[in-house]
Parts: sequence; structure tokens; C-alpha cells
Amino acid sequence: MIDVDIAFIGGSGLYKIPGFKHYKWTEIKSFFGKPSDSLCIGKLNNKNIAFLPRHGRNHNISPSNINYRANIECLKRINCKQVISLSAVGSLRKDYKPGDFVVIDQFIDKTYKRESSFFDKEIVAHIPFSEPVCHNLRKISIKTLKDLKLKYHNVGTYICIEGPQFSTLAESELYRSWGCDVIGMTNIPEAKLAREAGICYCSIAMVTDYDCWHPDHEKVTVEQIVNTLKDNSDKAFKFIDTITKLDEINCEKNVTDVLSNSIITDLSKVNKNTKKKLKYILLN
Repeated sequence: MIDVDIAFIGGSGLYKIPGFKHYKWTEIKSFFGKPSDSLCIGKLNNKNIAFLPRHGRNHNISPSNINYRANIECLKRINCKQVISLSAVGSLRKDYKPGDFVVIDQFIDKTYKRESSFFDKEIVAHIPFSEPVCHNLRKISIKTLKDLKLKYHNVGTYICIEGPQFSTLAESELYRSWGCDVIGMTNIPEAKLAREAGICYCSIAMVTDYDCWHPDHEKVTVEQIVNTLKDNSDKAFKFIDTITKLDEINCEKNVTDVLSNSIITDLSKVNKNTKKKLKYILLN
């Protein structure tokens, strides 16, 4: 298995990457069960790239049922050190319009059904998460969007709800009052697990609608989202192609070494089966 230079997790409307060369859909096993799909591993602009469709290639996995732990562990198994997430979101601001891209810098977690940590048995780890995304990946993502002359916003607070239902009007207005910029259903616990695994994570959100709060727009529908996604997907592919042409991206040491100061448990006293299950996650 080759090491990958960078991986992309594709959300709604993103199930493959055009321009891949010598690629292969590779099944990667995980200690945490079945991932969303096989990993598509191949060459793009002379870099080893991996791509994972978050909802599966047939979009048959609901946000709450995605096996986020398996997805992230599979990326760690191929020695992925950085991942860019692309996902559809609703806007909670008038100036964040459908078709715009948002480079996320903060999250609010309103999920409640999902496994949000690799360390649920025997080992206790408290990772720092005040700055949940990689500064270096954000920086080059912003540069790429600017070079492509795409409409983007370089900051955004993403509130992650459980779904699969969209928000009520009261909820949408509440999230706006909190200062949230966009709303989605998938970036948490994905970002938390990537941090635990020592993988640099960056989230690029693609606005498809105004949720349900905007008085001058129709309530959000799947048809509306799909229509906007078609245009956004083409832009996303240009983004992927352009960012993979850049020089090697340096990983942030505070991310890759995060567990060195986060595990409280004495690992010498942990059951060997537990350590075996976490062996890839515990690797720096």
C-alpha cells in the first residue's frame, strides 16, 4: 500500500474525482467496522491521492449512520497525514449565498447519536480542539479558491446537526442568534476523529441553500440542493485539481503529535487487545 500525499472526503454530489490516473477502488479493513466505501487511490498531478465518498458511491448512507471512526482509521492506515473535507451546507447568513464556498474555521456540535472518539474503552484521551482545523490547509485552500476566482468566505462557524431532517424555523433562528454561519450534518465527529488520529483536517463547505430562515427564499428541498450541487461539483473538481498542483503541504506538529500530551491513561496497563485495535490511531 502506498502512502498518500493528501486525501479528500466528498459529501453530497461528490462521488468520484475526474482526472484520476491509474486509480483503483481499494477495500481497506478497519477495526471499527465497515467504512462508507472503498478508497479510491490513484495519481493526480503527480501526487498520490485518496478519495472517499462519505455517503457511499450510491449515496445510501444517512449522516447519522456514517461510520466516521472506520473512515478516519482507514485513512490513517494508508498513512494519510492531511485530509480536505468537501460538503454541502445551508447558509445562516444573507451574505453567504448559494454557490459560495466557505473555508470553515470553527464548529458547534449538536449531534447526539454518533461515536465521537476512538477512546471509548480503557484509554482516556482529552485532545485540544479550540482550533479544530489545520491552519496550513486553510491557508492553501483560501489561496486556491482565490486563484480560481471562485466566490468564497475565509471564515465560517459550522453547526453540525444530527439530521437527517432539516431544521425547524425556530432552530434555524436559534443557530443564527448563536453566530453560526452555515449548517450541515457531517463534519462532526469527522473533524474530532481526524484530530485524535493526528491527521490535519480542513473543511470546505459549499452553500446550497438558505436553510429555512430566509423570508425571501423557498424552504430548503432536496431538488434545490441537487441543482446547486451540480454547479458546485464542477467548481469543487477544479479546486481539487488546482490544490494538488501545489508543492508539498507541511503538517502541523501540534496536530500530528496531539496524543503525546493528551492520553492520561498509563498505556502499559491497557489490555493488549485494546492497544491492537488502536494501533494505527496511536501511531504518530
